[in-house]
Amino acid sequence: MMAATSSVYVVDDDLAIRRSLERLLDAMGFRVISYATPTAFLGVADDLAMGCVLLDLRMPEMDGFEVQARLLLINPELPVIVITAQGDVQTAVRAMKAGAVDFIEKPYSDDALVAAIESALKAGAANGRAADIAAATVLIDTLSLREREVLEALVAGQPNKIIAFNLGISVRTVEVHRSRMMDRLGVRQLGEAVRLSVLASLTQGR
Repeated sequence: MMAATSSVYVVDDDLAIRRSLERLLDAMGFRVISYATPTAFLGVADDLAMGCVLLDLRMPEMDGFEVQARLLLINPELPVIVITAQGDVQTAVRAMKAGAVDFIEKPYSDDALVAAIESALKAGAANGRAADIAAATVLIDTLSLREREVLEALVAGQPNKIIAFNLGISVRTVEVHRSRMMDRLGVRQLGEAVRLSVLASLTQGR
């Protein structure tokens, strides 16, 4: 567990979500500061001490991608964890390529959220991202060609039926390759596999 001085900056327009995160993270020993609007957060972002940002991507005033872009100019050392809707793979991919160190899908478990925060706080933005990219590349390189094709199709948001049609194999075979791919990567959820694939692609400049 991180020290109580570790700061988590929550940027979300939903009051109930902010209160819920404040209670959870405060109980886990973090220092939590919440912002109801992107403008309020960005107005002080250059003065914030090291910590990490929990950023909701869907907000009415300004979406999370614009917040990410502005934060990179103001305080690029703050690692960002974005919060996305469940199954919104393309949004998660875009966020990672825009500089997020991780993403959490709603509804998220407390354990997954805390693990992501602790990882971000421990590594920081730049150093942590470089290490994550290197580790992800090693893992992705363990996949067979077919497993990699299936993963890339999943990252593109394609369902199993479309993947099967495009690769000329059965849906059942796609499911087998998908299961083996996730076993090789050591992950349980598709979102984790997507994260590794996106990180590995960054080292190739794609």
